[in-house]
Amino acid sequence: MKYRWLAGFSLSCAIAFSGTIGAIAQTSTPSNTQATPTPAENQTVAAPLTVGIGGSPPFVIQGEDKIQGIIPDLWDYIATNQDIEYEFVLQTNTQAAIDAVANQELDLLIGPFSINAERLERVDFTQPYFVSRIGVLIPSESPSLWNRLKPLFRTTALTSAGVLALVLFLVGNGIWFAERKQNSEQFPEQYWQGVGNGMWFALVTLTTVGYGDRAPSTSAGRFVAGIWMLISMLAVSSLTAGLASALTLALSGATADSINNPDDLRDTKIAVISGTTGVTWAQEYQAKPQEYPNLQEAVTAITEDQVRGLIFDRPALQYYLLQNPDLKLELADFSLDAENFGFVLPRNSALTRDLSQVLLQLKQNNTIAEISDRWLKEAEKDYQSDSSSGK
Repeated sequence: MKYRWLAGFSLSCAIAFSGTIGAIAQTSTPSNTQATPTPAENQTVAAPLTVGIGGSPPFVIQGEDKIQGIIPDLWDYIATNQDIEYEFVLQTNTQAAIDAVANQELDLLIGPFSINAERLERVDFTQPYFVSRIGVLIPSESPSLWNRLKPLFRTTALTSAGVLALVLFLVGNGIWFAERKQNSEQFPEQYWQGVGNGMWFALVTLTTVGYGDRAPSTSAGRFVAGIWMLISMLAVSSLTAGLASALTLALSGATADSINNPDDLRDTKIAVISGTTGVTWAQEYQAKPQEYPNLQEAVTAITEDQVRGLIFDRPALQYYLLQNPDLKLELADFSLDAENFGFVLPRNSALTRDLSQVLLQLKQNNTIAEISDRWLKEAEKDYQSDSSSGK
C-alpha cells in the first residue's frame, strides 16, 4: 500500500505516452487521397516533334498542297513505323535551317544535309543514310567560230608567237651576216632578201624538215647553225608548246574557258547556292564562287553567261536536267568528291541514337535505295514521255 501511489502514477504516464505516439502516427500517415495520385496526374502528353524539312528535288519537292520526294517518303515510313507525331516546318535556306536546330528551335531537320566537321561543332547528325557526289553543271552548246579562234589570240599564244618570230629573225641575221660574202647565191647580200633566206633556214632547221635548199658553207655560218640547233632542242620547244596548245583547243572545238577537269575551276566564276557545301568546294579548288539563293537562279546565271558553271549535289543536278531537257546544259564528266547526308538534331538529343538505328536498318534492307530509285525513275519516265510527245 505504501507504493500504490507510485503504481498509479506509472500507469497514468504509460497511457499518456501511448496517446502521444498514436497522435504522431496519425499525423505522419498520409490520407488515402494523398497517397494515391489520380490517373490524370500520371499521364504526360508528348508534344508533336517540330521537324524542319528542306532541300532540292528529287529529295524535297514542294507541291501546291503537299511536300513530296525522297525525304518525305522516307520520313513518312519512319514516323509510321515508330508512331511519331510531328509537324513539318519548311526550310528554304540551308544555313538558316542549321542555325534553327543549333538554337533548338527545331527538334529535327531532315533533308539532303551534308555531314561535315564545321557543322558537327554546332549540331549532331544521325548515321548517314545517303552518299552523294558533288557535280559541276556546265554549258553544252557548240562553241561559236570566235570561241574556236579565241585561244589563238590569248596572251600565252601571242607571246609565244612573238618570241619565236624574234628568235628566228636574230638567227636569220646571224646566218646572213656569216654567209653573205662567200655564199651569196643562197644568202644574197641584199639585207631583206638575205635575212629572209636566213630565217627560212632557221625555220626548217627548227622543224627538223631540212629541205637542203639553204645551208651554210662557212665556218662562222656553221657555228651559228650549230648553236641554233642546240637552242632549238633545249629552249624553243617551250615556246612552241603554247602555240600547240592553242591550236589544239581551236581544232578540237574546246575553248580556253571550258571546264574539262577540276583544275579548270581555278580562277573561274562558279555559281554556288548559299549555305551549301558548294561554297566550300569552290574555295577548295580556288574558283571564284558567286552565291545564289536557290538552284533556279544559279542555273539562270549559267544560261546568261554570268558564270561558267554550278557546283551542287550531282543527283539534284541530274534530276533538274531531266525535268528541263531543253536547257543547253550538261554535267561535267568528273565529280569533285563524295558527301554523306544525315538528319540534323540539336546537340545531345535523345532522338539521335534511335533515328540512327532506324536509318541503318532501312539502309541495310535497301528501303532507302528503293525509295530513291523510284523517284529517279519517275523523273526518267517523265523525260521520255516529254521527248516522245515532242516537247
